[in-house]
Amino acid sequence: MHQLFQSSIKLKKKLYIEVLFLIFLGMVTSLSLPPLNFFIINFFTFTLFFLFLVKKNEKTRSLNFFLYGWSFGFGYFIINLYWISISLTFDKDFKFLIPLTIFLIPSFLAIFYGLASFLFKILKPKTKICSILTFSLILGVMEFLRGSILTGFPWNLIVYSFSDQLKFISITSILGTYALNLFCISLFITPAIFFSSSNKKKDFSIGTIIILIALSLNIYGLSHKEKFDKTTSDVNEYKIRIIGSNISLDRFYFDIDPVSVIEDLIKISNPNLNEKTIFVWPEGILPKISQQELIEYNWLFKKKFNENHLLIIGTNNYLDINDSRKYFNSLSVFDNKLRILHSYDKINLVPFGEFLPFEKLLKSIGFKTITNDYQSYSKGEERNIIDLTYNNLSVKILPLICYEIIYSGKIFTNSNFDYIVNISEDGWFGKSIGPEQHFTHSIFRAIESGKYVLRSANNGTTAIINPMGVIEQKVDINKSGYIDLSESRKIEMTLFAKFGNKIFGFIILLYIFLIFSFKKLKNE
Repeated sequence: MHQLFQSSIKLKKKLYIEVLFLIFLGMVTSLSLPPLNFFIINFFTFTLFFLFLVKKNEKTRSLNFFLYGWSFGFGYFIINLYWISISLTFDKDFKFLIPLTIFLIPSFLAIFYGLASFLFKILKPKTKICSILTFSLILGVMEFLRGSILTGFPWNLIVYSFSDQLKFISITSILGTYALNLFCISLFITPAIFFSSSNKKKDFSIGTIIILIALSLNIYGLSHKEKFDKTTSDVNEYKIRIIGSNISLDRFYFDIDPVSVIEDLIKISNPNLNEKTIFVWPEGILPKISQQELIEYNWLFKKKFNENHLLIIGTNNYLDINDSRKYFNSLSVFDNKLRILHSYDKINLVPFGEFLPFEKLLKSIGFKTITNDYQSYSKGEERNIIDLTYNNLSVKILPLICYEIIYSGKIFTNSNFDYIVNISEDGWFGKSIGPEQHFTHSIFRAIESGKYVLRSANNGTTAIINPMGVIEQKVDINKSGYIDLSESRKIEMTLFAKFGNKIFGFIILLYIFLIFSFKKLKNE
């Protein structure tokens, strides 16, 4: 009996050490993400994580495998998502939630890594190459589900560690981000083949092929860019001026005169009465003024803007239905007299920031949203392309508000537009890595869509990103200024823009085919 007790203690101690080791691995892995981009780390951490799972014998409980995956995921997310808690520091009513946010969000997201490891235990093939392909496939699919379930949160896929390797990620114009993410998982655990004494020449050759494919992606990216550079640049009849500002979030919580904010924005915009210009202001820049109320401030605009100008402004909008009022986070287009020409209501709302999931229940125990005076926004009905045809101005834009830019394959079904316009308020996350990670998604969306991304941010990076993912101009974080798009190049519709995440489905089928093919070869 004593021996059994001692044995149980040893097993628990061993499990405790294993969990701590995997949490540490996940934490180190997070260093590969923006803004550091030490992607080389992943070849060590992912390989060690994979080999750890592979070397566990068949007697290891499936539940333990879930715990192993969860531990790695928890370490990964607790480091790269700590900045979410900063949004709770602006209001004393939310400060009690900071510890919960720091631990609960990573704990929830880590479940997807736990499930991946659990399923790997059940399906684990005998051969090393089949194990690599199977693990990659399961984790790649789980990352897709993470970006889809309960509104989805596809933040910090491991492929984003390559965000500064533009030639390598150019292939997302064909495959999309999720498919490349799946391949990157395979790539990062490929060293497992070469560090095993039991491998056959066939396994080595397959590992070499994976590495060669990765290298060939750079060749594709180079040719893709050369083709783009040879494309004729068209000079627009109008200028699109994207405004970057550094206006404090105090305007949300204190009785700050909105006139001063508007005057600051007009000064930054520096309008020229003789130039046809579309001005783009950040998300929610005037929180105390609704879309409908902005007309009251037209006296501020009369002297600085004329019929040559349009203004795209992030505003709050409301709609009265049956004695109840619905609020929306909107992107609105105004003429120089502040008449509303177009409006888009945000579809992908931020949970707990802009709306409360299970609102009735959570409100009863004291929860509330951070923005919109603690009231939930309503979800917009549809994301339509905005056709700006006004006074000889003609341009089609796809509107995206804040973190809507993070959804690969979900932001449009019709590619008949000229530019993606993304407006954002990044001040909620202070001087953390959060705003830089947020900006990274814009690079991938530009490449996937084959369109320019025009990003206007308050307290974040404002930029013009071309279809190659190149940042042509920018206003740095926590700076004020403007950048102009006066000319641009157009490319043919990308394959991903045409088929979206159906291509990811094809890659899944390809992986399944390869797994069964290699399994069959092994049996023969």
